[in-house]
Amino acid sequence: MNLFATAVELDETLARSEATRRDGALAVVNAQRFRSEQVDSLVWTAVFGSAAVRDAARRAIREAAASLGILPASILPLYEARGRGEVAGFTAPAINIRMLGYDTARAAFRAARALDAGVVLFEIARSEIGYTDQRPAEYAAVVLAAAIREGWDAPVFLQGDHYQTNAKKMQPDPKNEIAAIEALIDEAIPAGFFQIDIDTSTLVDLSKATLAEQQAENARWCAHLTKFIRTRQPKAMPISIGGEIGEVGKTNSTPEEFRAYMDSYAARLGEGIKGIAKVSVQTGSSHGGSVAADGSVQRVAIDFEVLRSISKIAREEYGLAGAVQHGASTLPPELFDRFPESGCAEIHLATGFQNLVYEHHALPQPLRRSMERWVFENFSDQRKKGETEAQFLYKNRKQAIGPFKENLWNLPEGTRQELRDALEKEFRFLFASLRAAGTKNLVAKYIRPVDVFSHAEAATGTRAGFVRDDEAGD
Repeated sequence: MNLFATAVELDETLARSEATRRDGALAVVNAQRFRSEQVDSLVWTAVFGSAAVRDAARRAIREAAASLGILPASILPLYEARGRGEVAGFTAPAINIRMLGYDTARAAFRAARALDAGVVLFEIARSEIGYTDQRPAEYAAVVLAAAIREGWDAPVFLQGDHYQTNAKKMQPDPKNEIAAIEALIDEAIPAGFFQIDIDTSTLVDLSKATLAEQQAENARWCAHLTKFIRTRQPKAMPISIGGEIGEVGKTNSTPEEFRAYMDSYAARLGEGIKGIAKVSVQTGSSHGGSVAADGSVQRVAIDFEVLRSISKIAREEYGLAGAVQHGASTLPPELFDRFPESGCAEIHLATGFQNLVYEHHALPQPLRRSMERWVFENFSDQRKKGETEAQFLYKNRKQAIGPFKENLWNLPEGTRQELRDALEKEFRFLFASLRAAGTKNLVAKYIRPVDVFSHAEAATGTRAGFVRDDEAGD
């Protein structure tokens, strides 16, 4: 593995390679050699190289992936088919990759290949972008490189998770907060994020007298951002949008809340505009799980009837794919096969993979201790009264992921292989339990990926000469 110093060096190396040719865009002519000889150096450069060579590496990854038929896609046609009752029986896993991005994605693709699991999403939340130091264009390049490395040959679903409004920032003047989310959307779409989950559930006001009043601001701003996305999306790739009715970790959602939200949302969205495809609900879980004094994750009770009832209403009355479960990766293993039984359309999994890496015996103890010391030195003011050291560290150690990203990526190959193997085992269990196994043919039936952005735009997360659909002549 070699980190390229300049874009010229990168291009010259690829030109000399028997695995690729360049006729305009880079094309892979020997996939096996490209996987074993080139892709690792490209992805390391795409993440850690200087700006000019970094973007060249990301562009090369995108071009190579496209030449192998690996393209970012929207899962919307499949979710719409589920809303029509044409498909059922599985829960799509959405994986938030925080640590060891390349190795974790490789493990997920390897597990998906072994099980023919096509409905697997790779996502990153607005908050995670900051503390993991992964902007959309980088995240997309890493996931696509992992797909190449593991011989994936199906669509790749990239998702912007929890594009969430900060309720405090919205109170004095929502303009700046909404503009920040819009800017992130504009960055994510050209990078290949054709799934975006809008989370304006922070604006639900339970002090209001009626459910409609409680959900009014949530519906208002979700409709606003939906319309914003629809004017930015490629015409050939309509984006799968998600909404949320109850902030995770708060009071469990009800069918009545869902109907109040959907009716208000539809009224604000207006005629002729495609709305959300799914809705996130609160069922009793919390992001990261509930933590005991010794730092262990406590068992929680999931209300599967919430998922069942709202998913049924979502499909039968509104044509959505169903309800979405957040905060699930730390749940007891025996619960996961109940999600597809409950009609849950999608489940978001994050902290459990982070915990697996942090707590695995292969992670060098000196590195783990350095990360922990950094957390205590930089986030001690976040420690709550009565919180034990173990609880504080569990809740805040994610903050060290970005500052120590290069240390983690540069662990010895043997160490990373051991962590990949452990992650793959976990992914296999989850994909099988959620009945995502065998869904690759289903994806092929409904989804036809299209290369809608130039590879230079995808590499930077920006697009030149953009004209909004509602401003275009056609």
